[in-house]
Amino acid sequence: MQKNGPFALLFNALVVLFVLAPLVIVCLVAFTPESTLTVPTTVFSLRWFRAVFEHSNFMQAFQNSLWLAFLSASIAVCLAVPAAIAITRYRFPGRNALNGLFLSPLMIPHLVLGVALLRFFALMGTTGSFGWLVFSHVVVITPYVMRLVIGALVGFDRSVEHAALSLGASRATVFFQMTLPLIIPGVSGGWLLAFINSFDELTMSVFITSPSTITLPVRMYMYATESIDPMMAAVSALVIGLTAATMLLLDRVYGLDRVLVGQK
Repeated sequence: MQKNGPFALLFNALVVLFVLAPLVIVCLVAFTPESTLTVPTTVFSLRWFRAVFEHSNFMQAFQNSLWLAFLSASIAVCLAVPAAIAITRYRFPGRNALNGLFLSPLMIPHLVLGVALLRFFALMGTTGSFGWLVFSHVVVITPYVMRLVIGALVGFDRSVEHAALSLGASRATVFFQMTLPLIIPGVSGGWLLAFINSFDELTMSVFITSPSTITLPVRMYMYATESIDPMMAAVSALVIGLTAATMLLLDRVYGLDRVLVGQK
């Protein structure tokens, strides 16, 4: 094992380099002063970042994605917390089916979900509604919150709850003043992970957005089909920066190693 150590380290380094190289190139191209996709060598410019903030369609799409991700993640938390508590602590008929129902979106390709939801909304006559777009994202991101909240509840010591109940505290008081604060790392970590996945969602959103509810990933996809210039690199660099900052916050709040374990 020790003889293979340096080779394993080298292999891991090459894999990381292979994964990060395209992201680094995109971020470098975003600072080019030229009108073509070139990596700047001597002069770095914020020209294309200014162009992004002056582009009304991109800014509106960014606001739509931000608001959509915030609402979807918040609703997903409100659904996942009571469901995770019920699945973790109680035994009842249909418990496994309920758990499978909440986690089933992880097994269905987003392309299939997008087509199915488009057909469903068309039959209901509600295509293009922002509310139904939020509903679609909640369906997709709730499993991420579920896994982290369940992980927080599995190792939860319920003796503090029993002690509070024996002293006369109501169940609502116990939940809001004892249970929720103790599992808040899992809840907040789930919210952040859900926010990231909702903000970056493209495959499903491209089917169910309307001209007034276009999200940033969909706008980027549409722009890339019409023209190729460094503005796309600038938008991508901003998205990469936002995602990296959110992942760093998630690591501080919950721990990325625990997130990965919770999703297995």
